[in-house]
Amino acid sequence: MASAEQLKALLKSHLSGDDSHFYSVAMQVAAHEAKRGHGKLALELRDLIDAAKLKASKSELNSKPTPLNKPQGELANLLSVSYPQSRLSDMVLDQSIEGSLNRIIKEQRFFGKIKQHGLSPRRKLLLVGPPGTGKTMTASALAGELGVPLFSVRLDSLITKFMGETAAKLRQIFDAISNVRGIYFFDEFDAIGSQRGQANDVGEIRRVLNSFLQMLEHDNSNSVIIAATNHPEALDYALFRRFDDMIQYGLPNEEQVTSILKSRLAAFKPKRLAWKKVATAAIGMSYAEISKAIDESLKDAIIHDKTSVEEVDLLSMLEERRLISGKLVNKNNHELDNNGKPIPR
Repeated sequence: MASAEQLKALLKSHLSGDDSHFYSVAMQVAAHEAKRGHGKLALELRDLIDAAKLKASKSELNSKPTPLNKPQGELANLLSVSYPQSRLSDMVLDQSIEGSLNRIIKEQRFFGKIKQHGLSPRRKLLLVGPPGTGKTMTASALAGELGVPLFSVRLDSLITKFMGETAAKLRQIFDAISNVRGIYFFDEFDAIGSQRGQANDVGEIRRVLNSFLQMLEHDNSNSVIIAATNHPEALDYALFRRFDDMIQYGLPNEEQVTSILKSRLAAFKPKRLAWKKVATAAIGMSYAEISKAIDESLKDAIIHDKTSVEEVDLLSMLEERRLISGKLVNKNNHELDNNGKPIPR
């Protein structure tokens, strides 16, 4: 049986929450029993210890962590925290994008199991594509699916003109990434990830990028790091190999636009609506622009006590949203450039 000292050590480590020491002492007890010829007991003890370790690992990954106690001090200015309820099913995605995101979710849910075999699940993602195509929504949906907080990095507070200060703040963020599991979202990432050596390059930004590259490469935390940009061509080439996956987003096609329309108009669905006509009118617009146009149509219907959205109102709102976004179209529904010429699709 365990000695008096081993029993005291087990109790002390349990009370202090020191799991590592608890398992170490427990293994010593198992080894002691094996030496005394109690092989079956030693084997049972080891199996119990292994099962406890596995259960603790799963519990740690699946529990809902406290979001840094609402980050205090300078960290509060660098990170904004939320617990999104979004899901992938709330989004209209290409099959390839949906497949990539589901694979990431599956690997994260089996994080401990993958780690036990010396492998690393995907957890460093680069999202690229035009504004309003779903990059920010993806960060929210992943946080919702995994049940972890979403930490959005505030670039306006991160980047300063003082030498070394931005890199020091970045270090704080990566310390948080290691300490609290969550989704850490760097939006408009090209602000710190632009190519080194460009004509407009400044020394401080170059130092920040070098720091980010080093921190990202050496990060072995359980958190998911997501960087998003509308300008992948501006990113430094060294960044791409530091990410586990790059996912490209695009504007919705006619089928996807129709899916958005039917989904968001479910409660106010018109009896007669030329879906193809409306979807064609929305081609060239982003998910966000189309959603805003639909929402404006819904509000108008609610204000006027209508039970459904009228086609003419929906088309009008789409055109209004297109003008607001600066995307002009000709009579053949081709997007026009600043010179009034059609932009090839």
